[in-house]
Amino acid sequence: MSTAPCDTPRSLHSAVAQRHLETEVANCVGGILSPLLANLALSVLDEHCTRAWQRTSATRVDRARRHRHGLATYRLVRYADDFVVMVHGSREQAEDLREEVAAILAGVGLTLAPEKTRVAGIDEGFDLLGFRIRRDTKRGDGRRYVYTYPSKAALASVTRKVKKITRQGTNQSLSDLLRQLEIVLRGWTTYFRHGVSNATFCYLRHYTWRRVVLWLRAKHRKASWKSLRRRYTRQGWWPEQDGIALFDPGAVKIVRYRYRGAAIPTPWTQPVDSTPAGLA
Repeated sequence: MSTAPCDTPRSLHSAVAQRHLETEVANCVGGILSPLLANLALSVLDEHCTRAWQRTSATRVDRARRHRHGLATYRLVRYADDFVVMVHGSREQAEDLREEVAAILAGVGLTLAPEKTRVAGIDEGFDLLGFRIRRDTKRGDGRRYVYTYPSKAALASVTRKVKKITRQGTNQSLSDLLRQLEIVLRGWTTYFRHGVSNATFCYLRHYTWRRVVLWLRAKHRKASWKSLRRRYTRQGWWPEQDGIALFDPGAVKIVRYRYRGAAIPTPWTQPVDSTPAGLA
């Protein structure tokens, strides 16, 4: 095995032209490096919260004892660099815990983003990973439950994408337009179908249908709505061309997650079989 001298310059195999710079930067920003670094750095926060839970609140008796003495209990929920600390206690205790978290992160050179960090009651609600999480009264029941549904920011994001696609121009065919819309809508609804999203999906269905109809009217300015319906719609109103129909967000089935707490199996909690495969 031969090695090249350390000071020998090596050229890149594929040069990046100036016209490709924007694409390269976009790929880097949306890549896996940021979540990976966040998981490495924020592991100190995971370890701190786990030790605190095991030391003071591991059992129901421990938690009840702390509450009787006016002390708070808390758990950390984190996904990459987005996390929420759920506190069972007063607002002042939650404020103190935020300062504690900030001190832990300062030890690894991180700071909390002021515009994204706040203390809120569960009745006020908060946004996490595109979802709005809030406790509300169930209609017709009177009992209160914690609901998760798409946030206003998430809905605004997908409607902007739909509007951008339907503003690209009218030189393309309707089938091409419907393919682009399906990619956006199917991915968005698949992500949010585990929340209370039926009303949001129905609104998105109406919004997208209206945008497509406006696009058809712009493409055929002199055609009547009757002729457009006959040429471009199925059953008289739903856009379709060449066997490709407009994706219907309202038809996506809502599948709520069943709460399993800490009983969710993971590869790390399963017993490892050390017996060689050939000897089993």
